[in-house]
Amino acid sequence: MRWVYDFSDGSRDMRDLLGGKGANVAEMTRILGAERVPAGFTITTEACVAYMDGGGFPDGMSGQVREALDRLEAAAGKTLGDAADPLLVSVRSGARESMPGMLDTVLNLGLNDASVAGLAEKTGNERFAWDSYRRFVQMFGNVVRGVEGERFEGEIARIKRDRGVKLDTELDVAALRELTQSFQSFYDFPQDPAQQLEQAIRAVFDSWTGDRAVSYRRIHHIPDDWGTAVNVQQMVFGNKGDTSGSGVAFSRDEVTGEPEPSGDFLANAQGEDVVSGVRNTRDISELREWQPEVHAQLMEILRTLEGHYKDMQDCEFTVEEGRLYMLQTRNAKRPAQAAVRFAVDAVQEELLTKAEAIATIDAGKLDALLHPTFDPAAEFTVLARGVAASPGAAKGKIVFTAAAAVEQGSEHDVILVRSFTEADDVAGFHAAKGILTSEGGKASHAALVARGMGVPAVTGASAVEIDVSAGEAHIGDVVLREGDLIAIDGTTGAVTVDDVPLVDPEVNASFETVLGWCDELRRLGVRANADTPEDARKAREFGAEGIGLCRTEHMFLGERQKLMADMILAVDERGRRAELDKLLPLQQADFEGLFEAMEGLPVTIRLLDPPLHEFLPHPSELPEGSAIRARAESLQEVNPMLGMRGVRLGIVYPEIYEMQVIAICRAAKAVSPAPHLEIMIPLIDYEKELELMAGLVERVAHDEGLERGADYSIGTMMELPRACFIADHISPLADFFSFGTNDLTQTALGFSRDDIEGKILARYIETRILDRSPFETIDTPGVGQMLRMGAWLGRQGNPTLKLGVCGEHGGDPDSIEFFHHNGLDYVSCSPFRVPIARVAAAQAVATEPAP
Repeated sequence: MRWVYDFSDGSRDMRDLLGGKGANVAEMTRILGAERVPAGFTITTEACVAYMDGGGFPDGMSGQVREALDRLEAAAGKTLGDAADPLLVSVRSGARESMPGMLDTVLNLGLNDASVAGLAEKTGNERFAWDSYRRFVQMFGNVVRGVEGERFEGEIARIKRDRGVKLDTELDVAALRELTQSFQSFYDFPQDPAQQLEQAIRAVFDSWTGDRAVSYRRIHHIPDDWGTAVNVQQMVFGNKGDTSGSGVAFSRDEVTGEPEPSGDFLANAQGEDVVSGVRNTRDISELREWQPEVHAQLMEILRTLEGHYKDMQDCEFTVEEGRLYMLQTRNAKRPAQAAVRFAVDAVQEELLTKAEAIATIDAGKLDALLHPTFDPAAEFTVLARGVAASPGAAKGKIVFTAAAAVEQGSEHDVILVRSFTEADDVAGFHAAKGILTSEGGKASHAALVARGMGVPAVTGASAVEIDVSAGEAHIGDVVLREGDLIAIDGTTGAVTVDDVPLVDPEVNASFETVLGWCDELRRLGVRANADTPEDARKAREFGAEGIGLCRTEHMFLGERQKLMADMILAVDERGRRAELDKLLPLQQADFEGLFEAMEGLPVTIRLLDPPLHEFLPHPSELPEGSAIRARAESLQEVNPMLGMRGVRLGIVYPEIYEMQVIAICRAAKAVSPAPHLEIMIPLIDYEKELELMAGLVERVAHDEGLERGADYSIGTMMELPRACFIADHISPLADFFSFGTNDLTQTALGFSRDDIEGKILARYIETRILDRSPFETIDTPGVGQMLRMGAWLGRQGNPTLKLGVCGEHGGDPDSIEFFHHNGLDYVSCSPFRVPIARVAAAQAVATEPAP
C-alpha cells in the first residue's frame, strides 16, 4: 500500500487521496516550477483513515516517510536537524475540502539545542535562528502537546515588559533564548528530529477528530471518514530580516469579488503571524512599495493560478531575502456577493462559460443576499447558540407570547422568544422580526414556518431557559425580561443582547444576471410554497414559476379559528354545513388574492390536512361536564400524526372538502387571468381513497362550471411509504404527484420531526449514524429510494404524470441535485429559497458528465 507521495508525483486530480492542499501544491509545482514551490511530500488521507481505524500508523507508512525524507534531504543537500546546517520542514494538514484553521500545523520542525546554533552560523543571523526555534517550541507545545496558547502568550508578554519593548520583533537574541528555554520548561520537548516528525504527524492526524474540526464538519456537511492528509514541506523563512516576509493573497477581492487582488502580509514574519491575528498586518497593495519585483511576480502568479484553476484563488506565500515562494493555493471561500460578482466577471473576461461560472457558486450561501445580516465589522458577545433555522438577522424587544408580538409588533420591533412554537403562534410570526426557541431544530414547527415567511429564527438554543409565567428568560447568569433588547442571527445561530447593527440585503445586478443564466440552463421547474397573497407576491419577485403548495389550514388560524372550532364542535352534518357556509366566502377571498398575485401561473392547493383537534382549545380549558368539552375530548388522539388527518378527513367529513373545492372554483372564475388549478389530496395510502376524493372534486367542480383537464388537475401528495410502493396503482387516477418529503421522511424513518432534532440528532451525528439531518437533506438511500420508486412506478401507470416535490428538501441544493437526476419536473420551496433552488437546479445540469 502506498501511503506517501512526493509533490512531484501528484496532481490536482488526486484530491481525494492527497487532500486539497497536497493535490494543489503538487499541481502548483507542475505549473510554476520546483524553484518557486518548496519541495516535500504528502502522507495520504488513506493513511489517516487507517490510523483512526487501527489506533496507530499503518504498516509500512513510517518506512515510506523515511524514504521520502531521504529524497527531500538529498534534493536539499541538508539533513533534518543537522547540527551544522539543518533541513527544517513544516508539517501541515490537508483535508480534501478546505477547513481553514480547523486542523493543525507545525513550522520549523527539525530545530533543537544543537541545530539552532548551526542555523545561526550558516545564515549569519543569530536572531533569526533563535526566533525560529522559539516559534517551533511554542507551536510544538501547543499543537502536539496541548499546552494552552495563553500560557505561551503570557510568557511573551512578560519578557516584553521586562525588556521594555512592545513588539515581538524588538526582542533580541538573549530574550528569545530565555523565552525558548522557558517554553521548554512547560513540557518535555523532544530533541530528536525523528521523534519531532513522528509526533507532529500523529498530532495532525489526531486533529481530524478534535472538537473544532468535528464542529466545522457538522456545519459544512463534511464526512467524518474522509480523514486528512499530512504535508511535509521544506521550510522557507519569512523571518530572516527586513527583505523577508509572509502573506496571504487572493486573486480578487475576497469580500466583494471585485477583480483586484487583495490580501495581507507582514515583513520579517512567518505565515502564522499573518493568520493568527497576533500582529497587525499590511495590505497587499503595500507590497509594491516594499518589494516591487516580488509584487509584480506575485500578481503574475495569481493570474496564472486563477486561469489554470478557473476559480478565484487563495494563496499563501513567503518571501525569503527577496525571493518569492508559493506555499499553497486553493479555491477561495467567499461570501455570496463575492461569488456572484466573480461568476459574472469571469464570463465577461471569457475565463469561464456560463455553466462553469454557475458551478463555482455555493448555492446554500445565497441566503445572505436575501436577508438582513449582522454587520460583519460589529463586535458583540455571543450569549448562546442554537440551530441556524431560518437565515437572516433581527433584533428587537423580547416578547414571550404570540399575542404580545401582535399587540406590540405594530409599535416597535419584537423578537418572539418561546420554548417551542405551535400552530396558534402563527400570527406572532407575522408580527415578530425574529423567532428564538429553546427547543427544536431545523425541521421544527418554528423553523418551517419562519423559513416559509422569511423570518429569521434560531431554534434549539438550549442555554436559554424560559419562564413565561414569570416573564423571564435566563441565559446563564443573565436574566432577560419582556421588553429587553435581544438580537439573533438565523444564519449562524448566534444569540446576543448587544445592539448589533444590521446590514440590509441587496439583490444586485450581478445576482440578477446569474439567475437569468440559471433559468436558461436548468430543466427543473421552481415553484414556491405560499399560503397568502404576500407570500405569493414575494415568490414571484424571486422568480417562482407557480405555487407548488398552498396549505389551506393556515387560512383557518387567527380570528377565523373560532369559526373553525364551531364547525368542528357541531353535533351533526347539518350543523357543520351551517358553519362551513360562514367560512366559504372567507376561503374564497383568500384564494382570489392568491390567484391574482400569481397572474395565471399554476397553483397547487392542498385540501385540509391537519387533525381537527389542532383548531380546538385543549379540553382542560373548556367547562367541565359540558357538551363542548365532551366533543373536544372525543377528538383527541393518541398519535395525531397518523390519525384523523388528510384524505381521512375528506372521507369522514366530505362536506369540509366540498366547501374548499367550491371556494377554489369560484375564486378561479372571479379572477383574470385564471390560474391553472391543481387540487391536491393529502396523505393517500390506498387508490380507493383517491378515487373517492377525485370523484368528489369532479362532481363539485362540475356543478361550479369547471371541468377536469381544461380547468384543473387532480393529484395527490405522496408522503406515505405504501403510496410509493403502489404508485402504479394510484397514478392512473392522478394528473400529478407531489412528494411531501417532510412527512415521507417521518413515516419512512419513524422519526418525529419535532422531537428528533432536539433530542436525538446530535447523538446520531456524533456516533456517525447520520452525517446530517434527514429533514435538511434527503436521505437518498432510504427516503430517496422510495421517492425514486414512486416516481418510476407512477409513470409506469401514467406516462404523462407530472412529478414535483413540495417538502423543505425542495430548497436544499444537495436534494435538488438528486431530484434533477431522478426525473422530477419541479421543486417547490419557501419563497426566500426560490433563488437558491434556481441556482441549484442549474448547477445540477452544469455538473452533469459530458455524454
